[in-house]
Order: sequence, then structure tokens, then C-alpha cells
Amino acid sequence: SHSVVGNHVLQIVNTSLISGEVPCPLKQAVVRPLLKKSGLDPTILSNYRSVSTLPFISKIIERAVFNQLTSFLQEREIGEVFQSGFKPFHSTESALLKVLDDILLANDSGDAVVLVLLDLSSAFDTVDHNILVKRLERSVGITGQALQWIRSYLTGRSFCVRLGDCSSDLAELPWGVPQGSILAPLFFSLYLIPLGELFRKHNVSFHLYADDCQVIFPIKRGGLCTIQPLLDCLEDIKQWLAQNFLCFNEHKTEVILFTPPKTPGGAQGLDFATLAPHQKAVVSNLGVKLDADLRFDAQVNSVVRSCFFHLRRIAKIKPFLSHNHLETVIHTFITCRLDYCNSLYAGLRQAPVARLQAV
Repeated sequence: SHSVVGNHVLQIVNTSLISGEVPCPLKQAVVRPLLKKSGLDPTILSNYRSVSTLPFISKIIERAVFNQLTSFLQEREIGEVFQSGFKPFHSTESALLKVLDDILLANDSGDAVVLVLLDLSSAFDTVDHNILVKRLERSVGITGQALQWIRSYLTGRSFCVRLGDCSSDLAELPWGVPQGSILAPLFFSLYLIPLGELFRKHNVSFHLYADDCQVIFPIKRGGLCTIQPLLDCLEDIKQWLAQNFLCFNEHKTEVILFTPPKTPGGAQGLDFATLAPHQKAVVSNLGVKLDADLRFDAQVNSVVRSCFFHLRRIAKIKPFLSHNHLETVIHTFITCRLDYCNSLYAGLRQAPVARLQAV
């Protein structure tokens, strides 16, 4: 019961915070490789996501630190305004609405817009502890006992890999923030703070969601038809990432051009240079497919196809399910797909709405 366990847990949490130390056994993770999606080839290692399981007590201590740290950041208004990941009242939906709004406003003014989607490779795993500690000290203002606790939390971490009943030896983790922990996402977004300043220096708009970065670059009507400032900005960002032991996943970089509807030749003769191989007619942005005319045809097709596939499968098991269980299954496989970022569908044409309605 709470009265029996609560006081002991409280004592452990307080002792850790007061001493500025995280005990070694609480820094041992058990990593289980899970396939990213069912149906992927299990013999290819890159198809697995390494999920860390951390001790229960360590998560309670982390939660206490997380609560204190977030209130400290909110009071001092520290953090990136255009980072929607790991933030209360923010989501992929709010991030997409902001980016879409920027694109539509630019198009309505007669400007074409280049959207570049960047993805960081294994970003959480390559965070450098010394750089992170210095950033927390200099950019965030964490000092003394609090900084000592964070240093202790990051150092001396270890992990073993478990498959079924087999377990590997413990191995040291000299870098990275532990995936599956409560503090890792917050530390990661603070690690990326200088990135925003870099975009602002080049006067280029951006929006982050965790390690996904969306870069919005309007091409002014009647101005110089060039994306050179964007290319210069991306080159600077590449260098900053390298200095911070991060890098873009080139294979996942996607570029799309949105032109105003009344001026289809609004950005003719635009030289995409090094971005040309990444240009696409439809891109996948935070799980939503965007097409060049923003009619959401590709997104609606994808949602409808996926929903009907699952409905056919649910129809086969329907006779064995109670009404309540059937409701749960429908919400899990169908409703969540229809609901995901559906505020982007505002003002959608009647035909795609009818298709969603059919589901």
C-alpha cells in the first residue's frame, strides 16, 4: 500500500537529489530489439528499434527532476518556441498546422514555398555528455547540486541486450541519452537550443518536432528566383550538427515545392542544386502525406485504404467479440486513423470528405 512503500520511495528520491548522485544499479538499461513495423525483414538489423527498459525507481526520481526542471524552464521562458515535441499543449498536429499556415499565407501572397524535411540519424544515441552539461550550465543556467545530479545521471550508464531468456554482458554507454527515459526528450530539446539561433541568423523559418525538422523557405514573387540562402543555411546547420555529434539521415531528406494556384509558373527555372535528388511530388511529414497542391488526396487515399484493410480483418473476428471489445478494437484500428491530425482537413473538398465519411 501507499503508506508502506511511499515513505521509503520518498527517502530514496530525496537522498538521490540531496547527494547529487544516481546509484549505479539505477543506470542499467535492458535493451530489447523490436521490429519497427510488422512485415519488415527480421534479418536486417536497421529494421529494429532498440527499446530500453529502465528500473522503476529511476523513473520516479526522473519524474521528480522533470517536474522541477520544466517549471524552472517555464518561469524563465527558456527553450525553443518552434519545438513542438515533448511540450504540454503541443503535438504533431499543432506543428503541422503552424507549418501549413505559413505555406498557405505565403502562397496567398503569390510567393512559392520550398519545404525541406530533415531527419536526424539516431539522434538520442549520439548526444555528447560534456556538450550537454555545458549547454545546461551556460544556456539554461543549471548549476551546483542540480548540475552535479545531471552529470551523475548521464555518466556510468550501462546496458545489456536481452532476447527471450538470453542476456548479454553489461556494456558501458559513454554517450547518448537513454531512450525510454523521462528526461531524455527534455535534455535532447535543450541540446538543440543553438539550432534555432542558427536558423534565425540566416532568416530562415523552421519548426521542430523532436528530431524532425521542417524548414520553410518562401520565394518572393518578382524577387531573385534562387534558394541559395536556404542552401547556405543548411550547410551551416550540417557543420553545427557535426560539431555536436549529430547528422542528417540523407535518405530521409525530402523536398517539395508549393506554388500559388493562380501562378503555376511561380517558381519556374528554380535550381534546387544539391536538394534536387530529394524533390518529391508527395512528402510524408510527421505521418501526414502532403501533395504539392495541398488537396490532401494522397493522405485521404492512405487513410481510407488502411481503414478498409483493418475493417475487413475486424469483420472476420466480429462474431467472437462482445460489443465493448468490438468498440475498443474499432477505436484502436479505425477511429485513431480518422482522428489523426484531422484539423488539417478543414475546408477539404466534398469528394475526399465523402470517402472518409464512407469509412
